[in-house]
Amino acid sequence: MREDKDIRVLIGDDHRIVREGLKQVLGDLANGPPEMVVAGEAQTGAEVLDRVAALGGPEGLDVVLLDIALPGRDGLDVLQALRKQWPALPVLMLSTYPEKQYAVRCIKLGAAGYLHKSADPDDMVGAVRKVAAGGRYVSPATAEALAAAVGSAAGQGADALSHREHQVFRLLTAGQTVSEIGARLGLAPNTVSTYRARILEKTGTKNDVELALCAERHAKGAPAA
Repeated sequence: MREDKDIRVLIGDDHRIVREGLKQVLGDLANGPPEMVVAGEAQTGAEVLDRVAALGGPEGLDVVLLDIALPGRDGLDVLQALRKQWPALPVLMLSTYPEKQYAVRCIKLGAAGYLHKSADPDDMVGAVRKVAAGGRYVSPATAEALAAAVGSAAGQGADALSHREHQVFRLLTAGQTVSEIGARLGLAPNTVSTYRARILEKTGTKNDVELALCAERHAKGAPAA
């Protein structure tokens, strides 16, 4: 964070009501100094990268609040791009997904923290302050997920999936077809089918129904059958 200046935040989320809510939380609860200022907003992954570039990366920003489920280029892809181009810029991931599903993956990809969108507003403000100051924000639920990941055997089930495989996994279990996934990720349908085959093999499932059950178990933190 730049000394003696406001904490400048970029919010990347495709839902206006969420962005407005975050702006209100940061404005109402962040009694400074330093104060928090929303320096920019973005609705898609591509817009996040454009806004960050326009603001000069860490020269004009202190924190990026980034939703995972962005249209087009999703939040995990954007996180990787931000870490590559502006490694000094902290990224705090936001999601409606449970910590057990995504927190560990986000931290491994370089996020400074992971926040569930239902988090207490005071916790959200505290998280922004912490990562802006160069720290990492780890909620109790995220800490539990990290401990479980460290204590478990090397990649099993959904945890063994690569980043791209996990993207396809998430979209398959959301009910999207191979063609729809290909259009969303910019992949040929046969490429998506290849990823699907790998996912089924790694998760030990035989079809999309079993894959959906695997995703449900993964969300609850239960071992794959």
